[in-house]
Amino acid sequence: MSSGETDFVKEQVAAHWGRRAPGFDDGFGHSIHTPAERAAWDRIFDLALPRRGPLDALDAGCGTGFLSFELAARGHRVTGVDFAPAMLAQARRKAAERAVLVRFEEADAEQLPFPAGSFDLAISRHVLWTLPHPEAAIDEWIRVLRPGGRLVVVDGQFDPGFLVEPSQNARTSAEYAAIGDRLPFLGGRPREEIEARFTAHGLVEVGSDPVLDLIDAQAQRMVEEGGAPRTRRRYVVWGDLPR
Repeated sequence: MSSGETDFVKEQVAAHWGRRAPGFDDGFGHSIHTPAERAAWDRIFDLALPRRGPLDALDAGCGTGFLSFELAARGHRVTGVDFAPAMLAQARRKAAERAVLVRFEEADAEQLPFPAGSFDLAISRHVLWTLPHPEAAIDEWIRVLRPGGRLVVVDGQFDPGFLVEPSQNARTSAEYAAIGDRLPFLGGRPREEIEARFTAHGLVEVGSDPVLDLIDAQAQRMVEEGGAPRTRRRYVVWGDLPR
């Protein structure tokens, strides 16, 4: 993909998430609304995060700050980056309202503005599918880790027939219709493939979890909100940079 094509793709991605930013947190699955969802996320963080701290943590593609605020609540020093200014504006507003200290910066998740070895943890949620160069992003997230640091990816593999609501489904949007063929991970990738890619990129102690409790909690919430009990395949994958 030429630099011009890459720029066009990223402009479309930023435009989509900028348009969605004001109501993003109201969308299904973008925040925690039920005790079952809270319990599932607490288990996921306990499982996937290193058992030491406080950590210098990077939230790559932070959006309105879901992971950033969860990490800060656990005592970590958090930097969130995103290249949609409207998303960052929402994140900064929430940080001010909650009196939470998180550093939010506008940056490209594929080309981070940080020196090598800046963080103990790099984490992303549903970001790889939005990127024109997901493999390069994985390399970049690893580059900014310190020896012994951990990369965590929360992602999924999507059923094309699963639509929460067209207005909330990026893959059916006008912006993504123009660039979908240039996003290698558009439909998501199986958990086992992400594990294999982590290993191929030099990470060790690679592990994963299918987050079935989160899937069940979100399906139950759908029913409670008057929808059909549909499920998505989701997972968390982690791996460590050798010391």
